[in-house]
Amino acid sequence: MMCIPALSRCATRYVLGVALSLGLAACSTPPVASNNTPLPLAQAIEAAADSLALQAQQSSGLLGRLNRRTAVLDPTLDASSGQQTAATQQLDRALSERLGREGGPLEVVPFETAHLARATLLLTGTLTRAQGNFALNLALVDVKAGTVLAQSSAIVRREGVDMNPLPYYRDSPVLVKDKVVDGYVRTSTTPAGQKADAAYLERIAAATVINDATTLYNAARYREALGQYRSALATPAGDQIRALNGVYISAVKLGLTAEAEEAFGRLVAYGIAYNSLGMKFLFNPGSTEFWSDPKVSGAYGMWLRQIARQAGATKVCMDIVGHTSATGSEAANDPLSLRRANFIKQRLNAESPEVARRTRTLGMGARQNIVGTGSDDVVDAPDRRVEFTIVDCAK
Repeated sequence: MMCIPALSRCATRYVLGVALSLGLAACSTPPVASNNTPLPLAQAIEAAADSLALQAQQSSGLLGRLNRRTAVLDPTLDASSGQQTAATQQLDRALSERLGREGGPLEVVPFETAHLARATLLLTGTLTRAQGNFALNLALVDVKAGTVLAQSSAIVRREGVDMNPLPYYRDSPVLVKDKVVDGYVRTSTTPAGQKADAAYLERIAAATVINDATTLYNAARYREALGQYRSALATPAGDQIRALNGVYISAVKLGLTAEAEEAFGRLVAYGIAYNSLGMKFLFNPGSTEFWSDPKVSGAYGMWLRQIARQAGATKVCMDIVGHTSATGSEAANDPLSLRRANFIKQRLNAESPEVARRTRTLGMGARQNIVGTGSDDVVDAPDRRVEFTIVDCAK
């Protein structure tokens, strides 16, 4: 069999495409997707995808090179927030087209239970803000072995990258991150030959049901979405923050007030068990007053009631940590974030003085931004959060 050498920085995507279509293997170390020069999103995806495909082809042996392998694409994420965005949707479409094109080594199929049952590979990917741009990371996982078969990266120019969250994430009251989402993110950056994250892989079957439900929610099919989220929660592996959150926001959309509050209570209990609960309390700019629109802030009283109830039931001690967006100076943001944390503590005290006594407040300003755009809109809503962190009561 013929082979080609590892590609240099100036190798063109045409050469990569020819190599894939002819079934040529690399002679040595698979090529990196790109150098450190930021590329437009479309070009970065092509470079990273082609590198991933070459690595997969080199690792698959003769039989693998003669037969296409099926890869299930678990929808890509913004690694910082755990959200699916307009840009990650674009990434999903481009990966399916680029890696699944005719003549390539892979058949890329949607993230569905039936496909997962017959697939040999799992495809993951993330976009992460990095030094003013974005880092794109892709991983191809051997499902049976639980090992990363190939991994590639590229740097993406920030211009033209739309990180507006999809409706499910926009409507979420919390940061939708737990050990499953964190495991997905870690897997996308795991070098080839190493194990993928176990917590992520153990819950992958339930994740397909949650993804189906989220697709329905994003299409405004709330009743169907609620049924799917309930189905996911009924399985042992379905106890995930994405499913709990889905039940809550779907019930809100359907006007099921009692079920929404019960679901929110479970969501808070899950966050306490996970030792962190990032709440997206939105405040009026520069103030400690909740956002004026009752459609946004109308549920905040119930949120605080459930936080007090769940924290009281578990007897935990918490730090209440205020955060601000990147807008404004450090001198303004630090005291503002602390005032917001103190305001939340006052509201908790009204619900349960006992819980309030087991809390302390901290202000982080904009130093722990997740998004960091300073846009003060739905995109950087996770930056304007109040976080509840479980701490040792002896402190």
